[in-house]
Amino acid sequence: MILEFAKKIFSNKNDRLVGHYRKEIRKINALEEKYQNLGNTELQEAFKSLKEQVQNADNPKSILNKILYDSFAITREVSKRVLNMRHFDVQLIGGIVLHEGKIAEMKTGEGKTLVATLPVCLNAMVGKSVHIVTVNDYLAQRDAELMRPLYEFLGYSVGIILSGNYDEADRLTQYSCDIVYGTNNEFGFDYLRDNMKYDYNQKVQKYHHFAIVDEVDSILIDEARTPLVISGPTNRTLDNYKLANNVALKLKEEIHYTIDEKNRTIILTEEGINETEKLFKIDNLYSIENAILAHHLDQALKANKLFKIDKDYVLRDGEVVIVDEFTGRLSEGRRFSEGLHQALEAKEGVTIKEESQTLADITYQNYFRLYEKLAGMTGTAQTEASEFLQIYNLDVISIPTNIPVKRKDLNDLIYKTEAEKFKALTQKIIELHKNGQPILVGTASIEKSEKIHELLQKERIPHSVLNAKQHAKEAEIIKDAGRKGAVTIATNMAGRGVDIKIDDEVRTLGGLYIIGTERHESRRIDNQLRGRSGRQGDPGTSQFYLSLEDSLLRIFGSDKIKGIMDKLGLDEGEHIESKLVTRSVENAQKKVESMHFEARKHLLEYDDVANEQRKAIYRVRNELLDPNYSISHKIIENRQDSIVMLLEKCEVFNDDDNLELLCAQAKEDFNITLNQESLKESFKTNNNFEKYIEEILIHDYEVKMQHINPKVRSEIEKLVYLQTLDNLWREHLYVMDNLKTGIGLRGYNQKDPLVEYKKESYNLFVELAAQIKYTAIKMLQKVQLSATDDTEQTKAARQKLSNSTKGVQATQPKAPLFKSKPVRNEPCPCGSGRKYKDCCGKSGPKSGELARKSKN
Repeated sequence: MILEFAKKIFSNKNDRLVGHYRKEIRKINALEEKYQNLGNTELQEAFKSLKEQVQNADNPKSILNKILYDSFAITREVSKRVLNMRHFDVQLIGGIVLHEGKIAEMKTGEGKTLVATLPVCLNAMVGKSVHIVTVNDYLAQRDAELMRPLYEFLGYSVGIILSGNYDEADRLTQYSCDIVYGTNNEFGFDYLRDNMKYDYNQKVQKYHHFAIVDEVDSILIDEARTPLVISGPTNRTLDNYKLANNVALKLKEEIHYTIDEKNRTIILTEEGINETEKLFKIDNLYSIENAILAHHLDQALKANKLFKIDKDYVLRDGEVVIVDEFTGRLSEGRRFSEGLHQALEAKEGVTIKEESQTLADITYQNYFRLYEKLAGMTGTAQTEASEFLQIYNLDVISIPTNIPVKRKDLNDLIYKTEAEKFKALTQKIIELHKNGQPILVGTASIEKSEKIHELLQKERIPHSVLNAKQHAKEAEIIKDAGRKGAVTIATNMAGRGVDIKIDDEVRTLGGLYIIGTERHESRRIDNQLRGRSGRQGDPGTSQFYLSLEDSLLRIFGSDKIKGIMDKLGLDEGEHIESKLVTRSVENAQKKVESMHFEARKHLLEYDDVANEQRKAIYRVRNELLDPNYSISHKIIENRQDSIVMLLEKCEVFNDDDNLELLCAQAKEDFNITLNQESLKESFKTNNNFEKYIEEILIHDYEVKMQHINPKVRSEIEKLVYLQTLDNLWREHLYVMDNLKTGIGLRGYNQKDPLVEYKKESYNLFVELAAQIKYTAIKMLQKVQLSATDDTEQTKAARQKLSNSTKGVQATQPKAPLFKSKPVRNEPCPCGSGRKYKDCCGKSGPKSGELARKSKN
């Protein structure tokens, strides 16, 4: 009773809104004669005038509603002339719903592709690209090419984003268009790739203005349980491990390096540095371009001189397996991080394995919420209306059909066993095929489609079977499924976005007959299958054949139905058919839908935590990519903060604390030489050490940078900051992944895992912010620059960094360029994502002079 009352209230609300839209439509229709009387050039000028009105306004978006009637009327007139298609009134309603940032639920065959042209042409007037998101490449290309004449008539350019090989130049061209069609995956991955680039001009998605998502339930609901993730190995240059190992074996102890076993460090001598440079065939081991080789050599020396086989690790089945230092047991599945494990594999001559980690990730929910305005279209959305409203703040409006639906949706037929079900539906297909009525058989899996295929082969009934992976082929076969005598077997999702047309002869036979072989987990998918039949007032029939052995009924809803069947004492081959049974099946589907909603909600709750951090990091990134952004003030602030962190790290707060430790750490981290007496004098004069240390840092830095052109200097500083930001952000993602993996166990301790995750991720992010400041200053202080051609050097470095993001969906960008010797609070160059001091850098702060050592 309550449910019926709620439905009535909702229905009334929907009807009231539709009634309001019908009044708006009258205003558009009143303009039809005006624009009909204009020639093509006059029509184009009228639209151009509207566009100029929008772009000359102080707030362009504010006047879109005022010109909506004229824009829609012109778009409809152009569609009549170039596409030979006139928008129905209900399509105009759909266009207004989309413009308002809502979801238009429109039945199959109502022309959603044409509906989208109305809000697209209106919103593109702002001067920013409108994105139209589809479920596959075929639909993106088909819709773009179909509507291109209309858009181009109105002066708009059309781009298409297709999956496959990523070509940066092509993407830039396509995204620069006024209207861009593409798939949800490609739009999402392009956003992540953009935030791994080192040149603002190479970013393809410079803003997120307005997006219309076709088949919105499929993209924002069905696919939203899986986040978009770009992952890759922590280091692609595996040959460097072998090269570094060969060099390490040629160096001699006491001549080329010294070993500090206590602190587990190895320090290169002057002679060792010279010999290393000869062996690597490089000019400067610690230059920008070669800094990564220095780290590989550090790890190779450590692997050969400090780590012993059968003590620290063993070889088993061609793999290096760690021996736990506390228990003496083998640590299966664990690997030394920061490139040490690869160095040991190079030492032992076994296969070197790459480590992978998350480089960038985002959920569909948080990606699409980036858009200033989001809208969607589908034939089935009301069953998920509450989720659309709760997650995306999108209302669902059901648009009436242009012509009433005549399709008959029959009650489900339920059999005891799957064998009985298949026998019955095969007989039904034979019966219908004799009369020539076309049949579309929907299955929930490839396995079931093959089973029906075999049964029909035995009966010698000609038929087509779809491969759901081949979207273009699928669409073509689906279009032919309405021919007389056609029998088509397809997945329940077959033909999304494609209409099955029938001729007059088939109409007299009863139209397309839909047979569902089992209920899908989601009612929406079943409704999509039914919707293949009965378009634009065509006749048609749909019916589902079920059995108690179907997955959905077996797991969620068969007990009640089984009880009914047992009471009725049905013989083999007999079925039951009633609304009560159909409702029981729908209740089972509701259970599954609720379960999936909780999974999506759970995923989003955790990603919302990371999303705020992601937005903050990307905001800083965009600042650094801005050519007009001045970084000098950031360096000054971060330098001062880094000095405070240095003093805290060394626990030096008074002049009687360990100043020797402070001097050693300053040399290691910032490559500066501090004088203990001067430190004491500074403390007596200023009651702190900060001013003296800052003066030394500034002096050393300015001496190094004085020969660099100011513009190039700013460019280098920004690149160093970007490099630092990206490395530490990836480290942070790695730690967050590990945190998320084990956080569920907190529930056993009567703690809410989500609350604990929020607390710990916040603390990690605060630490990340501090690390970025410290590491960026450290890298700036220690990086070595050539004085010969600084402009070319910077261009080359930027180009290498930019190239490193190409193909990033499958691989991680190349090794850092602006990177000097690692220090304790910096992420180690091998890329494991942990602090250097916690992984390879356990040598302590007194490990010696920067250019003379190789650390953990």
